Amino acid sequence: MYPEVVIKIDKYKSNIKSLVERCSGANVKVWIVTKSFCAHPHIVSNLIDCGIDGLADSRIQNLKKMKDLNIKKILLRIPMLNEVDDVIEYADYSLNSEIETIYALGERARKKGKKHNIIIMLDMGDLREGVWPDDVDDFINKVLKIEGVEIKGFGTNLTCYGGVIPDENNLGRLVKIAKEMAEKYKLDLEYISGGNSSSYYLLEDGKLPVGINNLRLGEIAILGRETAFGKRIDMLHDDAFILRAQIVEIKNKPSVPIGNIGMDAFGNKPYYEDRGIIKRAIIAIGRQDINPDGLIPLDPNIDILGASSDHTILDVTKSERDYKVGDVIEFKMDYGSLLKAMTSEYVDKVVV
Repeated sequence: MYPEVVIKIDKYKSNIKSLVERCSGANVKVWIVTKSFCAHPHIVSNLIDCGIDGLADSRIQNLKKMKDLNIKKILLRIPMLNEVDDVIEYADYSLNSEIETIYALGERARKKGKKHNIIIMLDMGDLREGVWPDDVDDFINKVLKIEGVEIKGFGTNLTCYGGVIPDENNLGRLVKIAKEMAEKYKLDLEYISGGNSSSYYLLEDGKLPVGINNLRLGEIAILGRETAFGKRIDMLHDDAFILRAQIVEIKNKPSVPIGNIGMDAFGNKPYYEDRGIIKRAIIAIGRQDINPDGLIPLDPNIDILGASSDHTILDVTKSERDYKVGDVIEFKMDYGSLLKAMTSEYVDKVVV
């Protein structure tokens, strides 16, 4: 049923294996981030033999889907206090930056007769989650007094909020702080996690600071590009995930609406380029399911004009194909559009 996302599992696995091989050469272990495809069971079950060190997700609901898989599971998003029971139950590791949350995790872990592994997140300037570097010493001192949890590493997140590029300085400082804390408090660190797909370019350039031994990779494995500068990685496929949507109307119409222009359904006042009379195709997918600005038609002669919640309007005038109602248009997607499509219950997911 359309619309659908077709997941070419062999291409996706090939990307992951290539990344694991490249990272292994730099003594870096890979956690594959599964949130963009909502930890689809058929997909994640195919990843266990790719040489990855763990599966990471920001949603407990997705970790629950993976509970029977024999591999490390990591909660990426800072735990909410109301979900600490599930964190102990379904996550082998969680990323943390709040002492109150770690107290709660320790209490629940003790009640369950477990010890929960935590990665302390440091804010190296992106201003999302993390303990500020000046406060790390005091923070670690407090955490070590909490029974039921064990510090297994330090990590940071860059580019996702502030757009700060990972570099030798900020990741180098992460390594320095982690080693200082390990020496001072006799910590047995398993991981110094140097970020996400935006850190990969440093590894490619041979500039990843020594000591970084983990990367959390999502977008680069799915779309075949690093996220610091958006560079395509030659060894990776960029078409492992393809959106397919069906044409429900195709007509020759003006390119500019007729009448006074007000706000669209999303509160924006749109602008229209006057292209004269054009051949307009409407496909049955809209902003409720995708970000239209993140769609890349495989037919290079198609232009995306805009979208409402249920429909996306295309200019197919210059296409060499004579499109008709019922024909299917295929697209690559950027990360935001893929995230919405895979989350939408109205978009089928087909693993091939």
